[in-house]
Amino acid sequence: MFVGYDAREPIATYVCIHSLQKYAKKLFPLSILRLDKVESILTRGQHELQSTEFAFSRFLVPYLSNFEGFSVFLDSDFLFKGDICDLLDSVDPTKAVSVVKHDYEPKTESKFLNQKQTKYERKNWSSLMIFNNPLCRALSPRVVNESSGLYLHRFKWLDDEEIGEIDLSWNYLVGEYPSNTTKKVNAFHYTLGGPYFDDCKTSEFADLWFDDFSEMKAPLK
Repeated sequence: MFVGYDAREPIATYVCIHSLQKYAKKLFPLSILRLDKVESILTRGQHELQSTEFAFSRFLVPYLSNFEGFSVFLDSDFLFKGDICDLLDSVDPTKAVSVVKHDYEPKTESKFLNQKQTKYERKNWSSLMIFNNPLCRALSPRVVNESSGLYLHRFKWLDDEEIGEIDLSWNYLVGEYPSNTTKKVNAFHYTLGGPYFDDCKTSEFADLWFDDFSEMKAPLK
């Protein structure tokens, strides 16, 4: 399990991890994907449209896993309300990667920290990925360093039939979908900006994030 980390919003990562572990029925190894820990591997510079520090490092996950077994990557701005182990049990093991195949166009022109909202095919597919690592050898460090962001995030390194599908409930885009889109939400994704940003403290489902935040930082009794 790899969770993204951005120095501008570290609290997002820790609340995400807290919610993951809160609902998981099994133990699992977990790594925080910090840019300073992979800088000897990820040598490409910062792109002007890159909204997080882990925009490209996420595609190193199969390599960091020695191309063995299955690995999960997720953005830091997730809040889980379901057991990630149930998701892993449901994945098609014949697919190279499994994602929620969002079919939408962002409603806004900007997002958190007033960053430009880029619009492209398969937007947000890469925010939660389950890699079947042996089938992802195309993601060598050279490819991750030299390929365009669109090539990576639009999954052009795979044939379409190699991409499995995850239920929408595991990557519910807060502020982008109507509240009745799915009967149950297993993971909220605050893609427009997490409640830890001043401009987003009263956004939809912000109260759920603050509940987990308060629980995480509560003193031991």
